[in-house]
Amino acid sequence: MLQKTVKVGEKEVTFRSSATIPRLYRIKFKRDIFKDLSKLEKSYKGKKEEGSSFEIEDLEIFENVAYIMAYHADHSIPDNIDDWLDQFEMFSIYEVLPEILELWGTNLITDIESKKNLQKVAGK
Repeated sequence: MLQKTVKVGEKEVTFRSSATIPRLYRIKFKRDIFKDLSKLEKSYKGKKEEGSSFEIEDLEIFENVAYIMAYHADHSIPDNIDDWLDQFEMFSIYEVLPEILELWGTNLITDIESKKNLQKVAGK
């Protein structure tokens, strides 16, 4: 389980990534976080190079992923994503999204290494 505190606007927010995130995301939003994050990452890389803005669907994915990771780190935040988002002033997605993508990527690498080591111990 990995955690990271990121400044979102003027507020410090702790995000947590673990194997629980895909399940929490699926239960809350009825979507596949792997597909959504893959789409979001491609979109982010393309927008960064082009200098254009995100599509509405990309922004919604970002908000959902950020919310789930924040909720996983701190269960005292509101159960409703709109209430959670309402506590922030305007901020740049370009400052927060790379931090979330890095946290998610680091968690995936950790999971893959753990599985490889488990297979070695199990003799597979």
